[in-house]
Amino acid sequence: MKILIYGLNYAPELTGVGKYTAEMAVLLARRGHEVRVVCAPPYYPEWRVAANYVSWRYQRETRDGVTIWRAPLWVPARPSGLKRMLHLASFAASSLPLLARQVLWRPDAAMLIAPTLMCAPATLALARLAGASAWLHIQDFEVDAAFDLGLLKSSLAARVARWIESTLLRRFDTVSSITPQMGLRAAVKGVEPSRVVCLPNWVDVSTIFPLTRASDYRRLLGIPAGQKVVLYSGNMGAKQGIETLADAAASLTARTDLTFVFCGSGAAKESLLQRCAGLTNCVFIPLQPMERLNELLNLADIHVLPQRGDAADLVMPSKLTGMFASGRAVVAMARRGTGLYDAVAPRGVIVPPDNVKALAAAITVLARDPERRAALGKAARNYAERALSPESTIGTFEARLATLVHGARGSRGLSGTHANGETPYFGVPRSSTSPTRRRKPATTEEAAPD
Repeated sequence: MKILIYGLNYAPELTGVGKYTAEMAVLLARRGHEVRVVCAPPYYPEWRVAANYVSWRYQRETRDGVTIWRAPLWVPARPSGLKRMLHLASFAASSLPLLARQVLWRPDAAMLIAPTLMCAPATLALARLAGASAWLHIQDFEVDAAFDLGLLKSSLAARVARWIESTLLRRFDTVSSITPQMGLRAAVKGVEPSRVVCLPNWVDVSTIFPLTRASDYRRLLGIPAGQKVVLYSGNMGAKQGIETLADAAASLTARTDLTFVFCGSGAAKESLLQRCAGLTNCVFIPLQPMERLNELLNLADIHVLPQRGDAADLVMPSKLTGMFASGRAVVAMARRGTGLYDAVAPRGVIVPPDNVKALAAAITVLARDPERRAALGKAARNYAERALSPESTIGTFEARLATLVHGARGSRGLSGTHANGETPYFGVPRSSTSPTRRRKPATTEEAAPD
């Protein structure tokens, strides 16, 4: 099939949405599909366009069998609520010519990755003109996050934005997300349950795995063998609540056997550095190359995943799958009933969001109990091997898309159960009664654009 993926973020971004979008595109290409991507130049999480890319002109490249068109966008050095909106709008506008070119290619599916929903009208228009299925995949509920996290505050703007969001969501043939809770949120916003699919994020357990030796990062960072490393790795932004971990580190300065390592970048990094100024138990390092990710994750004795309480079910932290695969103990901040809680509770430690005291206590208990850390790490690794297969997610996508494209009705519904019989923590039953489109007759493919 011909699959167009349209989204803001893409490789070589190392974290977040871009990482998973790129992996999805490559997996689909390797399975014989013709995949094209319209995206922005890489800039996240540093909020600075990467070397060898420019923010002000169109670029085209091929990576791992996928043809990629990059549209210009404005990247604010210090993102705020209004600046983020302008940032997203700049991509939505500049990518329109690239999207229009794909009409002649006549994709079978046009898949929009949210954020950003500002690109939804163009995606729906392309699908209608090309006779394609319109698919929305939600990694973040950006509208809810913007208001719930205080990035935007007007109550009138919130009502208008949520009405527009609901109107757009209902017009897609399929709306997918990465947890059952996020899928339910889409249904609450007006999407027919039969159109909702769960496409969980995944991890390649052949590239992320427990090391039988100490990580090289202990030597590089000068961390003695007896020290217990508490690791946070990923984006440092508003949704992470990472300031809670900094405060926990400050409360544990008397514990000379603990070292907190913060690896990453993002809009909140400067304030985090200021918060940790003077703390001798904290180490900061920039994002590391993808080929060093396994070595980095194995630095941890304890992975910590902070989360703001008001971000519950708006996002599922993408870093969690790698934490599981590394076979190290995980402490996460989550409320009962959320996707993050359901993911971690059977194989990690849960503490309430925004609770510094509880987080510090959980870290202290695990630091004193190597057997408990080992047991949790083993359970997490076993789960990653059993249930977090990328092939399962891509297989679900292919099966659903084939039903839409070929107009198959009344076929057997797709389920959230893997071939091994285990339901992944992200899984949700799917219905086969999705609406379908009739494909227009195929035409000769256009010459490759410049």
